[in-house]
Amino acid sequence: MFYRDERLALFIDGSNLYAAAKALQFDIDYKLLRQEFRQRGRLVRAFYYTALLENEEYSPIRPLVDWLQYNGFTMVTKPAKEFTDSQGRRKVKGNMDIELAVDAMEMAPHVDHIVLFSGDGDFRPLVEALQRKGVRVSIVSTIRSQPPMIADDLRRQADNFIELDELKDVIGRPPREPRDASDASGSAAAR
Repeated sequence: MFYRDERLALFIDGSNLYAAAKALQFDIDYKLLRQEFRQRGRLVRAFYYTALLENEEYSPIRPLVDWLQYNGFTMVTKPAKEFTDSQGRRKVKGNMDIELAVDAMEMAPHVDHIVLFSGDGDFRPLVEALQRKGVRVSIVSTIRSQPPMIADDLRRQADNFIELDELKDVIGRPPREPRDASDASGSAAAR
């Protein structure tokens, strides 16, 4: 479904892709992901969208965001909004759908094929609009999780559906060996 000479752009809905990979019990190696799609076409740009908690002392996603930024990904971030719901639970909201949609429409004249890493059904009208502009759209998500992580109408609208589980061996990070106490103290001494 890919042509070697086509101009390709990746649009990664960070939280959606993270949730889908977790549901399939693997971590994504973004270096391998970029390499894989470079082999499938002429990769013009790889966008990654995520909301960040700005007021946190340490954000667990910050090292990933920094690594992606230094390794060829175009990072699109905005501050997440923190609130307390009616049950008194702390919630975080940071929807990046509009930013992704605007960027995809702006990129449409410069690419032949867009790969959207998301199963969010809200993107169905975006996919339809991109197709009207002559851009082929592939969706990467999963139907193999319980429940499936892709909206059926999004899958039907796409030119191509790529099952994330089938990419696991290609873009998955190998599981890390658990550190034991002797290893941790030995490596600290070596520093």
